[in-house]
Amino acid sequence: MSLAYRAVGPPNPQARLLLAHGAGTGWATPFMEVITTLLADRDIATLRFQFAYMAARSQTGARRPPPKAESLMDEYRAAVAGVPPGSPLLIGGKSLGGRVASLVADELHASGRIAGLVCLGYPFHPPKNPGQLRTQHLLRLACPALIIQGERDPFGSRGEVERLGLSPMIRFYWAGDGDHDLGPRGGSGFTRKGNLTAAADAVAAFAMELGGAYY
Repeated sequence: MSLAYRAVGPPNPQARLLLAHGAGTGWATPFMEVITTLLADRDIATLRFQFAYMAARSQTGARRPPPKAESLMDEYRAAVAGVPPGSPLLIGGKSLGGRVASLVADELHASGRIAGLVCLGYPFHPPKNPGQLRTQHLLRLACPALIIQGERDPFGSRGEVERLGLSPMIRFYWAGDGDHDLGPRGGSGFTRKGNLTAAADAVAAFAMELGGAYY
């Protein structure tokens, strides 16, 4: 399987982060552009890739529903396999991309291929359907993980998520009053820029901690 990567960041970073996109968006959204730039400023190089369905959409313009997350696991494994050796590697993604990464994280971590997992807005459940949880594997996750989540994310708010009893290997950065893209409401006292900057700080600290353990 041949994959293209979009790389941002220094050539010899403290860590690298492989990122997949959300269900309906490609690798060049404003969110992805900002967060990868912020991470580069913190010595984290990012490699973005697109699942085949999104790459085909980019070429043809035809929009089809995304495949089930479980059916994309082999594509994520292939993306990891295509990353050359180097600095400690973390995997993750935005929304769907992070969910797929979380499904393969334990096996890749156990084999020593990755140092950890970073999810940017995890889709704990569909909006307005909190009973349809996508968390069974997160209850027993053994791979060190960081989930960056908006406090009022419609895919899983802070109040909802904190009741789920997830694995103790998962830590959170909660973006103040943030939505699925970490954006707050006007007058909340928070800003999108501030939330994204703090999120990048949290990822960098997580990567630094794992990088030391990796070596």
